[in-house]
Amino acid sequence: QVQVVESGGGSVQTGGSLTLSCEVSGDIDGHYLMAWFRQAPDKEREGVAAVAPTGRVAYAESVKGRFTAARDVDKKTLSLRMHNLLPEDTAIYFCAVSVRYWLLLSQFLEATEYNYWGQGTQVTVSS
Repeated sequence: QVQVVESGGGSVQTGGSLTLSCEVSGDIDGHYLMAWFRQAPDKEREGVAAVAPTGRVAYAESVKGRFTAARDVDKKTLSLRMHNLLPEDTAIYFCAVSVRYWLLLSQFLEATEYNYWGQGTQVTVSS
């Protein structure tokens, strides 16, 4: 069984920063993708950033230049440093794992490709 646990959410004002962390445990080797998704009220879940075991990274256009994902394969962790946060970044952020490490970069942010999910952590950005 694989467990995915997020931490680090909170509330900030526009322009502020937050860092999210994710840790994977259980019966899984290093050949998997790790990603951040988010879901705002009344909106579909969307991919934010994903990191392959090779280090390749995909970002959503809306967060490029503001968010940075970093992965430690040995520690089975993934972080998301978020800067210059905007009210539209308000959402529940989920960490996810996909065993389909062979996915194309264009598929990294497709939620249907992910097998394991955390419970989510709330990020609220006020104007």
